[in-house]
Amino acid sequence: MSNKDKLKNMSTKKKSRILFWGMLGPLLLVTIAACTFFYYVSNKIIEYYLKSELSYTVEKVNSSILEHVNPIMVNIEDFANFASLSDDVEIYKPLVQTFQKNLDYSTGFYYATKESVKKGGFFVHSGGWVPPSDYDQTTREWFTNAINNPNQLAFSSPFIDADTKELIITVSHAVNDTRGRVKGVVACDILLSRLTKLFQDITISENSVINLITQDGYYMTNSDSSKVMNKKYFDETSFAGDMKQWLNGELKTEVTNKNFYAVCRIGYSPWFIIIEGPTMDFKGQLANVIFTFEIALIIFSIITSLLNIHTIRKMRKGEQQLGANLFAETQTLAVAAKENAATAQDQSAAVKEIVATMEDSNALSENIASKIHDVSKVAEKTSSDVAEGVASIENNVAQLHAIFDANQQTIEGMKVLSKSIESIWDIVTLINNVADQAKIIAFNAELEASSAGEAGKSFRIVANEIRRLSDGIIDGTKEIKERINEIQHSSDSLILASESGTEKINEGYENAKNLGEMFASIKNSAEITASSAGDITDIIQQQTNASEQILIALKQISAGVENFTVATDNISSSSEHIRSMSEAMNNSVMSSKDEKGTK
Repeated sequence: MSNKDKLKNMSTKKKSRILFWGMLGPLLLVTIAACTFFYYVSNKIIEYYLKSELSYTVEKVNSSILEHVNPIMVNIEDFANFASLSDDVEIYKPLVQTFQKNLDYSTGFYYATKESVKKGGFFVHSGGWVPPSDYDQTTREWFTNAINNPNQLAFSSPFIDADTKELIITVSHAVNDTRGRVKGVVACDILLSRLTKLFQDITISENSVINLITQDGYYMTNSDSSKVMNKKYFDETSFAGDMKQWLNGELKTEVTNKNFYAVCRIGYSPWFIIIEGPTMDFKGQLANVIFTFEIALIIFSIITSLLNIHTIRKMRKGEQQLGANLFAETQTLAVAAKENAATAQDQSAAVKEIVATMEDSNALSENIASKIHDVSKVAEKTSSDVAEGVASIENNVAQLHAIFDANQQTIEGMKVLSKSIESIWDIVTLINNVADQAKIIAFNAELEASSAGEAGKSFRIVANEIRRLSDGIIDGTKEIKERINEIQHSSDSLILASESGTEKINEGYENAKNLGEMFASIKNSAEITASSAGDITDIIQQQTNASEQILIALKQISAGVENFTVATDNISSSSEHIRSMSEAMNNSVMSSKDEKGTK
């Protein structure tokens, strides 16, 4: 094999490698990006799911514990209410037994007085346990907690029961007498191991752990019993959170790259539920799925690239025949394009001559339209002026009519006023008669008072004042009558003047009305003239628009012919280029075929 053939062979291999990696590279990049995005989204989904699952599990454990602890708390508070009414020890014995009956998780229900047994107090236990004579309950944590907080439930720390040797927690409450003074404490023991069984079967993942802790962070439950009430949870956990922030009574969850945590308070007690576990319990399965998905995508990308390369090589086998056919067709296309270009040039010249003729005709039509448009404007102005004159006359007629109506209303009002004044005469006469009668009555009363002597002195004074008032009223009515006479004379004169003005207004109204009819006739004539001029303008304008449309269409045809001529030239040029390209492609296919024959 010559050096030239070796160089061709190396070039072919290089092209094959470039083609292979050109196909495979983008697919691999898309695969890696898709897997990364899938991992990020799945991580967020798992974190959200895990927080929801933690909240659900904590609330489930809390509800399970409260379901068994709440009856104990309720019985303790009920007992405290009953016990406040009596101090008889014989009543307390059946009472503690009654409250103990329905408490499954209680190992003992008891009541102790404020004084210790050795100082004369007593202690009553539901199980019948009798304390020794030197027993002092006032030193116990359950007792002191209840005494120090008499209005709420008290919870003791876990301690080992002397009889059962198991961890016990005590819930207690102070008992007050009828005066509100503390007289004793009621308490109930709860076996911690029974509470633990409530959540032993509840798990979030394979390696998760659920424990109870105190307000101070000490373990109440732990798989290592030596840590109970001896070790603090926050001293051993990998989470570096603030204990006070986590144990503030609210439900809290946290998910890190390594572990997940959840804390919740049990009701109103000082106890907390703690859940902890490794996050990999959930993310481990996700990592396996993503790794498998990535491997599958990579294999799929490689297979797809190989199939594409095989398809491309198969397509090249038909390129030679296609190139030959394309070469022959492009030669035919080039000849036809040259013939079309010559025909298009002849048509373009003829259309240009028609366009020039139509432009002259269109200019003439526009000149005529302009003259007719001026005439139409003058006619419209005349019609508008006449219309304004008619409107003004109509307005004057309306105003005269309004003045006439107003004057008539004034006359009618004056007549009504005259009648009212006449009725006032009657009222004034009536007042005058009443005053005369009052004057006569006052005079008679004064005579009677005089005959009564000293006893009628005051009555005589009143009668005298009434008579003086009557004289004043009679004088006032005389003055009113004089004023009414003056008003009547003025009103009659005004009515006569108004009626004379009304006749003059009526004559002016009739003249204005006749003038309005004359202007209305002139307005109709002007409108007919303006309408005719407008119709002529519209006809000329339509003719001008039609000419313009024809001219535009001819120009578009001319431009189309010119574009067709240019396009035909371009097609001819493109045909030459296609012929050259097809010839080059045909030579390239032949060269590839020769290289395969050489191999």
